[in-house]
Amino acid sequence: MEDESSIAMLYEELLEAYGFEVVGVAKNGEEAVTKYKSFSIKPDVIIMDHRMPIKTGIEATEEILAFDKNAKIIFASADETIKQVALSIGALIFEEKPFDNKTLIEDINQLLGS
Repeated sequence: MEDESSIAMLYEELLEAYGFEVVGVAKNGEEAVTKYKSFSIKPDVIIMDHRMPIKTGIEATEEILAFDKNAKIIFASADETIKQVALSIGALIFEEKPFDNKTLIEDINQLLGS
């Protein structure tokens, strides 16, 4: 879930190049929660940005995990001071922006157990 469309498009292209299917992109935290709840088959991994309009990544992560405690969330932010909060509420991995593509793919594979 990334509010900057150019970055979201880069994530999408990267993930598809590695064979992953992107099932949704949200422009803000509220949309992220709404989309997640609407999926009959939940995504295997969520990449959550911190600074988003309407609801922050922290708020969206809390709501998604309250709805589905098994959601696997990679939290991404340029603000490392938010790392402990993100991990304490249930994000499984924190990536400080900017991060390299290889690291993101490794994180996803780690969460998928492959």
